[in-house]
Amino acid sequence: MGTAQGMTEGQRRTVAVWAADCADRVLPLFEAEAPGDDRPRDAIARTRAFARGELSAAGEIRRRFVAGRAAGSAATPAGRAAARAAAQAAGVAHMGAHALGAAAYAAVAVGLAHPDDPRARDREVTQQLALLSPAAASALRSLPLLGTDTAGPLGPGLLAAGDLGAVIRRVQAALA
Repeated sequence: MGTAQGMTEGQRRTVAVWAADCADRVLPLFEAEAPGDDRPRDAIARTRAFARGELSAAGEIRRRFVAGRAAGSAATPAGRAAARAAAQAAGVAHMGAHALGAAAYAAVAVGLAHPDDPRARDREVTQQLALLSPAAASALRSLPLLGTDTAGPLGPGLLAAGDLGAVIRRVQAALA
């Protein structure tokens, strides 16, 4: 892979389960707005199949952007964030750090869906952390801290900013 954010294929398969679980938790937010668009659901199913070893990394790398394009079908920021959570989960086949992106987008989707509840996002992160298997937690600990490696999704780009960055920092702090 060229960057510590990539992980081994075995680690990516392990964290793909968690990424799919995180995205699946918010899938209803997207599907309520775009019931005819199955791209995020398909991405989550493919992520789970990749985790089980049924799909190759190479094949999934080519398909990883499909769910992200579904964000345009959503009518609200919460629905768009839910679609992006599925897209990030699909990206785990390419680079393990996308698992943190899936968790971040899912937590942000929950926060956006509950604007009158300032703790909704934090409760979602707590539940995501409870879903982590010991092996997935170990693999995620191998990732560089957000913003310290510029060669991947944990670099200074979109995932490092605002609410997404805050969620990833919280997850990484909890794993330390």
